[in-house]
Amino acid sequence: MNVAQRSACRGFTLLEVLVALAVTAIALGAGLRAAGVMTDNAQRLSDVIAAQWCAENQLTALRLARSFPGVGDADFSCEQLGRNYVGKLKIRPTLNPGFRRVDASVADEQGHVLLTLSTVLGRL
Repeated sequence: MNVAQRSACRGFTLLEVLVALAVTAIALGAGLRAAGVMTDNAQRLSDVIAAQWCAENQLTALRLARSFPGVGDADFSCEQLGRNYVGKLKIRPTLNPGFRRVDASVADEQGHVLLTLSTVLGRL
């Protein structure tokens, strides 16, 4: 091979460079999408944990009141981790008149239900 032929064989063609750039762009786009999904999941997990604390606080307050709750619904609000949550307690009778089923549902500020906890309270 002479010098002119060797210099023509070196380097990448424009098409090879464009293909490499396209593959890199697709990989970076997928990585950014995955990072965005992980961020959304972390925020949702934080909201659900705070909502669980709110629901547990309401159910614990009912237990500590040491009174048999009446059947009906009640609204409550709660602030956890600097965010406001709204909730609803639903107290329903059971087949055994000595017990009540209590459901505590907690929603975010937009009204999306994040969590529902249930318990059974007995007559003392």
